[in-house]
Amino acid sequence: MPHITHDPAYDTVDRDDFMSMIEVERYADRADAFDEIISATRDHFWDPNDPKYIDFDAEPFDVETQLIMPKEFTVELNCAVAERLDEKQQIRLANQSTRFVVSSLLHGEQGAFSLSASLCHIMRDPGAQEYASNQAREEARHVNGFARYIGRRFGTPLQCGPTLASLLDEVVLAPEVYKKLVGMQMLIEGLAMGAFATLQSRTNDPTLERLIQLVMSDEAFHHRFGKIWADKTVPQLTPEQHEIVEDWAAHCFQVLLFNLVNSEQKQQIYPEFGLDWAWVRGAVLEAFGEEDRRKAMTENTNIFRVLIKTLLKAGIITERTRHVYGNWVDMSELHAEDDEVAGADVAEAALLELAEINSHRRVISKALR
Repeated sequence: MPHITHDPAYDTVDRDDFMSMIEVERYADRADAFDEIISATRDHFWDPNDPKYIDFDAEPFDVETQLIMPKEFTVELNCAVAERLDEKQQIRLANQSTRFVVSSLLHGEQGAFSLSASLCHIMRDPGAQEYASNQAREEARHVNGFARYIGRRFGTPLQCGPTLASLLDEVVLAPEVYKKLVGMQMLIEGLAMGAFATLQSRTNDPTLERLIQLVMSDEAFHHRFGKIWADKTVPQLTPEQHEIVEDWAAHCFQVLLFNLVNSEQKQQIYPEFGLDWAWVRGAVLEAFGEEDRRKAMTENTNIFRVLIKTLLKAGIITERTRHVYGNWVDMSELHAEDDEVAGADVAEAALLELAEINSHRRVISKALR
């Protein structure tokens, strides 16, 4: 029962069972569930190395004097921590905090790249396999894009926080396909879409705004792949199977909620300011309590609100675990909202622009001439 797949489109084989991939009948046994999003791949193509799509050198930005994100985005600057820092240090800390967030997105994209590639080894359906390979290609360009951005602004990324690193490691290496799809396509992609929507709408850096817009044009399709799995699988789960998926999702949510971006995860950025991470954590907790967290989750782009909505709309949350999430958001309000994911309007605008740019692309690459 570990894979918990009911629809043939999501059938899997053991990752070392290549002989199943060359069974003659498999090639014609292809579901059409993914054909639409596979065909759309060419329309939202973009290249981080091509300035027609994004020019990383076009917009100079001084991270020593300019805030990449508004001051209120940095929780440490809205509590006692700010009193220990002069104005220059506050800008530095704010941008280092943003560096941590963008580095986390980079690590998440690497996880998505590795996971998508791993799906190519286990998905039996040729359509699902082709989609997974397309997603791997798109996640690879996200890794390239975020790495280039961080290189321009900071030189190098920061290390991945232990909580995110642990979850990425679990879902990439998980033998259970439901953990791969719920863990990456819903949990991590849900968090990412919220983060992308917030960064894109609030950043002061035009280059980051553009990069996020392009990434979102891909992620909207990746999120849809998980939704297809949920639509085809969740209604067919036995009560026992549903509890397995539901409980694992609830556990991951709670771990992420309390540990994803806290001071312990970010402790690598504090020593240069003479700050002890444990003291920073105490100052933040003193200034921001549970009620502040609930208030933040009323915003449509809040990463945890987006995550809860994703799980709710997928049918994964039932009365058994509703209280886990209902302590933070109005579940009835979420249920009444449409299925549109945060940032869908940004992604749609990017798709229209990319379709226009790509209509003028030369079919034959210069490298092949």
